[in-house]
Amino acid sequence: MEIHSFGVDPITCHAWNQNRTQLALSPNSNEVHIYQQESDKWSCIDVLTQHDLRVTSIDWAPNTNRIVTCSADRNAYVWTQVSGKWKPMLVLLRINRAATCVRWSPKENKFAVGSGARLISICYFEEENDWWLSKHIKKPIRSTVTSIDWHPNNVLLASGSTDFKTRIFSAYIKEVDSKPEATPWGTKMPLGNLMAEFSNGGAGWVHSVSFSSDGNKLAWVGHDSSISVVDANKGMALTTVKTQFLPYLTCAWASLNSIIVAGHDCCPMVFHYDDRGQLTFVDKLDKSQKREVDGFSAMRKFRDMDKRAIVENSTDTLLDTIHQNAISHMTIHTGTKSAVSKFCTSGMDGKMVIWDIKSLENSMLGLRIV
Repeated sequence: MEIHSFGVDPITCHAWNQNRTQLALSPNSNEVHIYQQESDKWSCIDVLTQHDLRVTSIDWAPNTNRIVTCSADRNAYVWTQVSGKWKPMLVLLRINRAATCVRWSPKENKFAVGSGARLISICYFEEENDWWLSKHIKKPIRSTVTSIDWHPNNVLLASGSTDFKTRIFSAYIKEVDSKPEATPWGTKMPLGNLMAEFSNGGAGWVHSVSFSSDGNKLAWVGHDSSISVVDANKGMALTTVKTQFLPYLTCAWASLNSIIVAGHDCCPMVFHYDDRGQLTFVDKLDKSQKREVDGFSAMRKFRDMDKRAIVENSTDTLLDTIHQNAISHMTIHTGTKSAVSKFCTSGMDGKMVIWDIKSLENSMLGLRIV
């Protein structure tokens, strides 16, 4: 694994360019910093400062090389590189609450923005007037939209919100999309059509949603420490596992049957969803041990407590994980949702970690991690 530190400020969100040589991240402020990797070091090559309040989400389109950002200031900007500098273009979101999440569609001809205004803005570029417009998806969303993810067909959009619901909408825009084909989620897809709605039966905010690579399964995590998967090919069968761990904040498919989750436990974990519809916890990915602090390891500390009844370094608050605070965001670094070989986590401790999964193979529990 690769461990990178960007100071002590929390990293709210991050995004990679296509070849993973540049990184955009927000250090819990109204700025977006663009970093260039040079050997083992990162150098800040640009700072995007158009937002007035904290940046809440970033997405970097790999093919068109455009960055979209949204913020608590209720605005979103599309950034295009001109003569080596990033130039912003304001998006007409028409919302009266903070924008919370943003994602480019797979074809990169539109993007979606979730918000605290109980709606999702589907944004597209209008050539005639040279600006980014939006159309709204409102009903039946009843609270803040916290997470969104696109179906591979570029039309369906999954969302999670603080009304404890996960929903799948049609985000069909007549001006930019061709007529969509039928999917296991449904056939009629006018803009805003509710294709499906799910609840895991608990009372936890939905923090993150993720479509599988084939688009037939949807996973999400909630604040009640649960992970859920619904399979459209199995008649919308819903499987939920409530774990003993702290709540998860982010999730992503790592293969057709494996899901990586992370959150307040500061450690990525793997779950396996098998062909029978069973969801199983596999393992924690962080196998690191607590580092020695001032020459005292954890074992030595307990030995001294036993022999001499003294406690050395009583102010030591290091966790037994690489991340020392909650993991707030996770992205795929190398590979696709069907076969991830590296993924990246960033957290409230200012660290970014690139995890190298050399192989994901089927075994008794569905995965073997080397």
